[in-house]
Amino acid sequence: MSSRSTPRLRIAIQKSGRLTDNSLDLLARCGLRFSRARDQLVCFGENLPLDILLVRDDDIPGLVQEDACELGIVGQNVIAEKGLALPDGGAAPTEVIALDFGRCRLAIAVPDESAYAGLDSIRGRRIATSYPRVLGRWLADRGLTADIVAQTGAVEIAPRLGRADMICDLVSTGATLAANGLREVEMVFESRAAVIRTPVPIAPEKAEWLDRLLQRIEGVQKVDGSKYIMLHAPRTALARITALLPGSEHPTILPLDGTDDKVALHAVCRENVFWETLESLKGAGATSILVLPVEKMLA
Repeated sequence: MSSRSTPRLRIAIQKSGRLTDNSLDLLARCGLRFSRARDQLVCFGENLPLDILLVRDDDIPGLVQEDACELGIVGQNVIAEKGLALPDGGAAPTEVIALDFGRCRLAIAVPDESAYAGLDSIRGRRIATSYPRVLGRWLADRGLTADIVAQTGAVEIAPRLGRADMICDLVSTGATLAANGLREVEMVFESRAAVIRTPVPIAPEKAEWLDRLLQRIEGVQKVDGSKYIMLHAPRTALARITALLPGSEHPTILPLDGTDDKVALHAVCRENVFWETLESLKGAGATSILVLPVEKMLA
């Protein structure tokens, strides 16, 4: 339990939206206990010197850049848009860990009834978006010019209102586009959630806790989808069996009591282990194959 005199870290996450629940779950899996009341904007860590600030996602990069928070969890789309707004020489937050949730893409979409014949169809058109800087850079990289219509919300209805010919918006499944009579034609930017860190130097007493939290986050990331495999293998088939283990590092080889011809092999596999994998291992000579989930991992 941390004492009241221990300097406390602050991490900013989205107050409400598609990243909120996953961000809170990630911190809970890192061992942080906290209580959250309705409409509460700050959650105080009960067992670690860490407080969670619940804010608008657009505000997170600025809070981290200014060292109001040492860490933040936000989409890479927001990081890119806010980073392009910094003046030349401005210190941007550092992306330290890309997370396994919040995957989406920033894409250009046109009305279903509109013809689209490639990038030339974009020239000189009006494009509504909440990400004018990211879109502007994408257009410039391709030598295209268009009229960018900045819009903070409900981008998908801009063509219907006559404000734009097409849109550039976040897409996850495409269901929202389809519901509004739009179809995706170009991918501008792939995004997922990420942990960002302040560019401001951190006091040593805080830096220790920050490094420990980042290490725990990386451990949680590695656990997701990881399996612990134990099996018996003939010594002569070790190389063949090891090559079949998906995403594993060097396995642990242990002697078996009563035999010199066979060994026990233990390995952490960081990719999916399918029935076909087990069948291939058995075909290569493995026996007594056991696959277990991994609850926690610290590299």
